[in-house]
Amino acid sequence: MHVLNTCMRAALAGGALAATVLVASPAAHADNPHAGKGPAASQSMAEIASTLPKISAADVLTLARSQVGISENAAGGGTKFQQWYMSSPRARETLARDGGTLKGYLNAAWCDMFVSWVGDQLGIGPVMGSDAYTVEHARWFADHGRWGQTPKPGAVVFFNWNGSKDIDDIVHVGFVVKDNGDGTIRTIEGNTGDGGAVETRTRPTSQVVGYGYPMYPADASTTASA
Repeated sequence: MHVLNTCMRAALAGGALAATVLVASPAAHADNPHAGKGPAASQSMAEIASTLPKISAADVLTLARSQVGISENAAGGGTKFQQWYMSSPRARETLARDGGTLKGYLNAAWCDMFVSWVGDQLGIGPVMGSDAYTVEHARWFADHGRWGQTPKPGAVVFFNWNGSKDIDDIVHVGFVVKDNGDGTIRTIEGNTGDGGAVETRTRPTSQVVGYGYPMYPADASTTASA
């Protein structure tokens, strides 16, 4: 299920059209039945980051890069990222909100599952966010004041191929490796290319809707600040 099918449509198979709620806040979506089940709304992102493993943006990119070459099967599934998401408590939360079947995640578009998997593996899910739906993942960053237009290493980058800057039009997501300084960025993305794989790509910034900035515990004041 390569990127032209859009990762935003992962929810069609899995029922994952939900905002991530790992960090609850007053700005959390009112129609989310799980809002408030994470850390207290009064906790800042910095306070939450201080309790997590001292992971840096470089650590995240190292893990993401180590997954390059992993690809889906002919049915658009079979990756460990989909299997992980299906088995996670988060999947059941999104199903409770949106319906669908748990099994549906196994062949759903997985670009955001890849991003979420990386955060989970390193123990920083509460500052990375977790979702299968790119639009709601981007809104989560915006709700927490971690959204902007500057490419930084380790930022989560959200795309629209037609150049829209509207969060509702996001269709794909990955990690920023570097700003090339020529109107393009280097990225690591899941569910990309004709075969649906983890790949490094060069993308024009004109296709970027915006960037989410995880507050990385080890270097929040530098590469991950909004």
